[in-house]
Amino acid sequence: MSKCYRSELVGTFGNPIDENPTGVVEEAAFAAKGLDWRYITMKVEPGDLGAAMAGMRAVGMRGLNLTIPFKVEGIKYLDKLSPAAEIIGAVNTVVNRDGELFGENTDGKGLLKSFADNGVSPKGKTLTILGAGGAARAISVECALAGAKKIYIANIIKDQGEELVRLINERTDAEAEFIFWDHAIAIPEDTDILSNATSVGLYPNVNDKPNIDYDTIKPNFVVSDVIFNDPRTLFLAEAKKRGAKTINGLGMLVNQAALNFQIWTGVEAPIDVMTDVLRKEFNL
Repeated sequence: MSKCYRSELVGTFGNPIDENPTGVVEEAAFAAKGLDWRYITMKVEPGDLGAAMAGMRAVGMRGLNLTIPFKVEGIKYLDKLSPAAEIIGAVNTVVNRDGELFGENTDGKGLLKSFADNGVSPKGKTLTILGAGGAARAISVECALAGAKKIYIANIIKDQGEELVRLINERTDAEAEFIFWDHAIAIPEDTDILSNATSVGLYPNVNDKPNIDYDTIKPNFVVSDVIFNDPRTLFLAEAKKRGAKTINGLGMLVNQAALNFQIWTGVEAPIDVMTDVLRKEFNL
């Protein structure tokens, strides 16, 4: 009998993408489970996503991650969405099921698991979310579905932020309110959890931080950041100076990576292996 040399292929489309460590994490998980799968990281130029998605179908890739800036745009190239992804209106995970592309969103679920790992729950809490893009939509909707009482959405683009507020108010039990982010905004005093869901601080712009009034962060706040490269963001450093509990983006990254692994392969993810690899990548 001849030997089969074909590996199953998954990967990610994004821009920027060079410093995304997801491939290292997923490859380590495949090796730990003895799976002949490969993960490739691909930079896709703006305007080329349709061609890239057609290429995914053509070569029979088993799955994809969609990252900045394709989480919302990617939906129009898919055949079906999970109920959560449909509400969120953004996708970060794609599964190829015999030529049918199914979209899921594991960003918010990954953050909720990271919260739980740190003894934090959004149930009955008031959240302030910075941003209204793909990550912000996932986080705010998942937290609303998990029982958050109120969610403030702060965004520079008014229409985008107001649309997310309407979505939360109409499709969940949480109350949502828009904050026009056109200056160094004060964080509402009734905030329990503050989350940066923008790309501000992502490599190579590690010296950037969201434009807020940091003196309005209180010691009772839980402050999280979706940025994972580098996870030691200035945003979290400023929050820590003011006594807040901080949660970096690594937990969200490894938890959503584990969910992706299980969705693609049907095998339980070796999350300890994935966490160890990620910590080594960032010398933690």
